[in-house]
This record gives sequence, C-alpha cells and structure tokens, in this order.
Amino acid sequence: MARYETILPQLYEILRPHGQDGQALSEETELVADLDLDSLKVMELLLEVEERFDISIPLNIVPDVRTIGDFARQIEQLMEHR
Repeated sequence: MARYETILPQLYEILRPHGQDGQALSEETELVADLDLDSLKVMELLLEVEERFDISIPLNIVPDVRTIGDFARQIEQLMEHR
C-alpha cells in the first residue's frame, strides 16, 4: 500500500519537467497556476500517473486537485480502494 510520503517524491519526479528551471516543487505548488499546465498537459499528466501507480483516475476528481499535495492525497485514496 502506497502512502502519501512515498507518492509525493514520485509526483515531484513526474512534474519536474513541467516546472521552470530551478523551480522548487512542494506540496503547495499549484498545478495550473505555478506549473502553467493546460488541459492537454493535465491529460498527459493523468496518463503518466495512471501508468506509474497502476491506477485509473476518474475525471470527476480533477476539479478537487489544485496542488501537488491534493494530487498525492487523491492518488493515495485511489490506491487504497483498488
């Protein structure tokens, strides 16, 4: 069972290419405002996360995900319920 603390570093690894050079990622980093992810990039990100964590992410959770920490908590819940 994956825990929040193990999911977070993997999310940083996935998201690092989307940040600007030298941009520090944290739990409070906002996916749209800070990483400038558009809808296409969000869909690509979801696919990459689904593959990495072997989960299916329902699109109805996307509006509830604002920060990297929010995303990690959603992934944790999805992994607990599979």
